[in-house]
Amino acid sequence: MDRDELRDMSRSLRIRLADERRAALVAGLREHFRREFDEELSEFRAAGVLDFFLKRLGPTVYNQAIQDARAFVQEKLDDLDAEFYEREEEG
Repeated sequence: MDRDELRDMSRSLRIRLADERRAALVAGLREHFRREFDEELSEFRAAGVLDFFLKRLGPTVYNQAIQDARAFVQEKLDDLDAEFYEREEEG
């Protein structure tokens, strides 16, 4: 897979990383491989690893985050009546 294919794969995902975040993640991957595997990873290879994981794991993690956020908001909405109910006067 060449650089253009990796870039196209990354662009097809809904998950978008800011340039600064992407650079930090690539740097983190390089450091992780150096520390844990005693392997020097080029920036290009680290970007490829990041793109691979974004493609393979990204949608699963993204969808789980959406489900978790939906459940959190729904829980808060369910509590809305109990939390803010104002008793109405009769008559």
